[in-house]
This record gives sequence, structure tokens and C-alpha cells, in this order.
Amino acid sequence: MNIIVLGLPGAGKGTQSRRIASEKGLFYFEAGGFLRDLAKNDIHLREVLNSGRLVPDEQMSRMVFDYLGGYGRHYKGILFDGYPRSVSQYKDLSNWISQRGERIDLILFFDLPVEEAVKRLSSRRVCPVCGRVYNLVTDPPIEDSLCNVCKVKLFQRDDDTEGVVRERFAKQKESLLPLIGLVDKQDNFFKIDASQSIEKVYGDIVSVLEKYE
Repeated sequence: MNIIVLGLPGAGKGTQSRRIASEKGLFYFEAGGFLRDLAKNDIHLREVLNSGRLVPDEQMSRMVFDYLGGYGRHYKGILFDGYPRSVSQYKDLSNWISQRGERIDLILFFDLPVEEAVKRLSSRRVCPVCGRVYNLVTDPPIEDSLCNVCKVKLFQRDDDTEGVVRERFAKQKESLLPLIGLVDKQDNFFKIDASQSIEKVYGDIVSVLEKYE
């Protein structure tokens, strides 16, 4: 099974995607983390991410497919979180999956108002030791500003400041909305109300998976 998860940053895609991928035995591909790892050794890519700009479609698809196919990996299925982000990327992915003799089984769109997404994302904090991500609004640490496990001070990523977040949203909406318009009439497309609690969102996803399966 191959699943695409769409939505603006801050909609809770990562939390739900990791859980679903683990339970369904899928490889979890998270585009944001993938790009940040590459940016550690790529100054230009790091500047693009920190500015809120998007990686060009052709370059993004090439990097994704090189990563997924370059090591001869074979998966039961893949859950794509944050990729594709445009019509062009979706077509690239559709072709790539088709060449593997597979299909895109489900497309889940995490629907969340922009202002709520900005509030959530600018409230995100990360542990510098274990990398765990917290949210001061939806998933705060037990002790203020400290990782529950490592007990060290959490930090805010440069690309999570409000100004950069709004710039990212403006760019992503330009590419995401046409993509939603392309796939929202397909029978494998489902909209999820991401403004609900984490458990309620998870329950809605499980209901979709049960009906589809």
C-alpha cells in the first residue's frame, strides 16, 4: 500500500503518519526531515529551506527517487509525508510508482485553517539531543522548555519562526491548492479534519483505512 499525506506544515501530518506507517508496516518518507538532512552538507539547500522557499519540482523529485531507489531498497509500501507538494511532483511520483508495478492507494488531505497552522508551527520546539519534536500548543513537554527524556532545553528551528512560516505557507498554497484540485474527485482521496484532537484525527484515519481495505 502506498499512501500520500497532504496538508500545510503544522497540520499534524508527522504525528499521524509515523503511527500509521508503523502499524501498517510501511516505509515512512518525511520530506522535511529528508531535506534538512541533505542541507547539513549543502549550503545552498540550507539557505533555501531557511528562507521559506521551496525546492524546484524537478530537483526535488530527482532527490527523492535517488534516495528511495538508489540503495536497492524494497518496501511493503511507502507513506509519503510532505511529498508531493505540486501537480508536477504528483505526476512524477505517479510515474515512478507505476514503473514499479504499483499504484497510489490512498491520498489523505489534512485540512487545517492557515492561522491555526501558523500558531501550531511557530509553537514547535525540538530537543537538540534526541531530536524529539514537541508543540507548546498541542503536545507540550512536561517541564516548560525541557525535553521529557533528555532534560535539556528545547530550541526553535530557524524555519519555524512566524515570519518564515508565513512565507512557506504562501509558497506552498500556490502549489498545493492546484494539486488538491487535481485529486479531490478521485475515489482514493479523503479529507481529514486536522483541527481536532490527535486521537480524534487518528480515529478518522483508521476509519478511512478500514473502509478502503
